[in-house]
Amino acid sequence: MVRVAGVLDQIHHGTKTPDASGLTPREVKKCLDDKIHEFAKKQYSCYNRSLIPSLRANGIIFKEINQLGGDQREFVNEYFDKVVFPVLTPMAVDTSRPFPLLANKSLNIAVRLTDTAGEEFFAVVQVPSILPRFIELPSGEGRVFILLEKIIEANLGQLFELYNIKQYDAFRITRDSDLDIDEDTEDLMAEIKKSIRKRKRGVPVRIEFCKKCNKEIRKFLLESYDVTDDEIYVQNGPLDLTFLSKFAHIKGCEHLCFEPIAPVNPPAEFYGYDDIFQAIREKDRLVHHPYESFDMVVQFVKQAASDPKVLAIKQTLYRVSGNSPIVAALIKAAENGKQVTVLVELKARFDEENNIQWANKLEKAGCHVIYGLTGLKTHCKICLIVRRDEDGIRRYLHMGTGNYNDSTARFYTDIGLFTCREEYGVDASSLFNVLTGYSFPPEYNKFIVAPHGMRTFFEAMIVHETENAKLGLSASITAKVNSLVDPQIISLLYDASNAGVKVDLIVRGICCLVPGVKGFSENIRVISVVGQLLEHSRIFRFENSGAPLYYMGSADWMPRNLDRRVELVFPVEDEDIKKRVDEVLTVMFKDTVNARRQLSDTSYKTVEKRGKKRLNCQKYFSKLALKAQKSAMKISYVNTVGTPVVPAQKNGEST
Repeated sequence: MVRVAGVLDQIHHGTKTPDASGLTPREVKKCLDDKIHEFAKKQYSCYNRSLIPSLRANGIIFKEINQLGGDQREFVNEYFDKVVFPVLTPMAVDTSRPFPLLANKSLNIAVRLTDTAGEEFFAVVQVPSILPRFIELPSGEGRVFILLEKIIEANLGQLFELYNIKQYDAFRITRDSDLDIDEDTEDLMAEIKKSIRKRKRGVPVRIEFCKKCNKEIRKFLLESYDVTDDEIYVQNGPLDLTFLSKFAHIKGCEHLCFEPIAPVNPPAEFYGYDDIFQAIREKDRLVHHPYESFDMVVQFVKQAASDPKVLAIKQTLYRVSGNSPIVAALIKAAENGKQVTVLVELKARFDEENNIQWANKLEKAGCHVIYGLTGLKTHCKICLIVRRDEDGIRRYLHMGTGNYNDSTARFYTDIGLFTCREEYGVDASSLFNVLTGYSFPPEYNKFIVAPHGMRTFFEAMIVHETENAKLGLSASITAKVNSLVDPQIISLLYDASNAGVKVDLIVRGICCLVPGVKGFSENIRVISVVGQLLEHSRIFRFENSGAPLYYMGSADWMPRNLDRRVELVFPVEDEDIKKRVDEVLTVMFKDTVNARRQLSDTSYKTVEKRGKKRLNCQKYFSKLALKAQKSAMKISYVNTVGTPVVPAQKNGEST
């Protein structure tokens, strides 16, 4: 919907300039088509040869209409009559009724009909997304399910009573969903709303058919849409396999799911503290999500909203949940008379509508809402709370690697740092002044902020390690990012490797660097960790000739993060937290369950397990958080043992 659509857009505009890989848009599209068709075949091979047999072995069976018994068929017919039929809208296609505008990613059924004279007609029936995609049937042979489209197909006769149904086939359209936003407009929100409406009518970039699709129906659909053969996907099974994820929430299927990773609450760092601000005044605090509860971040904002000593709250919001407690706390703070400033990024892809709704609610509550900077997405994660303490005004900060989203925080791994260090507070105020006003980007004390300064910072750090290696000093670079794409960063990492710098990279997704090439990148190791949770934190470590420097933040090593977004990377200065961050990196490189190593031919291979203990880093961090909490509980208990119990007084006497 976005990446392939972007390449198609370049082709349609006649762009022939090669990209960093040396390929023109048309050549890139050919490579993409080959790879994505290959992916689709693997996906359906997994579905048919692994998933369906595994479900069957666990008593879960999918059936076709012709496999149903009498009671099951009666159940299906009744379900169609009472639930499905009232929702359906058959749409005829003829000279007076043009082909309907079908929603992006919607599942539809194309029907070929003839009248009594033998004349041919076509119609489309949309499979209603408002109804469950699969229905459980009464059965004495385990649990039996049937897909909604199969029920509709079996009852099409009720929708077209005056016609003969010759063929019917399911199909699915994927549309270009990238927004084309004019940021020079006077009203950015109105422009984005207009673009969201256009998204529903985006140009088709893919049509999916089932393997047995009828020739006439296929011809009819291809005449209705301007797509090439490469954009047609013939799938060996039901279309849109995302319905399978719903089984994780069906009662009785719990034993087929991963054992949940439950966050500890409160984390060890905050155990025994009722006052979050007191805990932060004592020392910097790190919380590792989801092993340690995101609730600490929510409580940070909630406590600030009701604390009479808090004067102001400033926060960036990129993606928030549909029922965000963070936003509710900000609204409460404004109602309590706090000065609340919120930067809501309206251009967060596929969250635009959600963010517009929150922005409106925040404004109505009296918050100052900013919609970001022209030409840039604001992707940094920071919350600044200004409080009047006994010894003067103090700024409390939360900075993170992930969004202020309590929903995704349950399955994204992210790290948040709480601090009230003065230099960090000054930098935070300066950053918000840049975001909300016309301030020129300052010389920050501690922060590294894109797009002014982050690229030069990372390039200088890599060059510094390279120079240290040439001088015979200890030199290494360790980075954990979601993607490594930037050509200049990659080139400098190659130079570092050739100078003898040990480069260890954890890149979950796209990695355009090629490791392990003799005489070129042989000192570079790349692993990808893909497990039960989505790895999302960004961490950077530079050896610095024996005095390692640690940084965390919101930015990946991609041109968009370094050049076209407002991003924040911040140093870690607390020695205890440095050890924790170092442990995260060290343990991830020891993972033998979720890790894949990238080879010099760009393929990935499971890490060598021979002679190694089985280690799942995500399970390890979960146990580590629980162990730390228990240790904090013991310390808290020991500190209170022996404290005199003072009896309550009544009229001057003990009661």
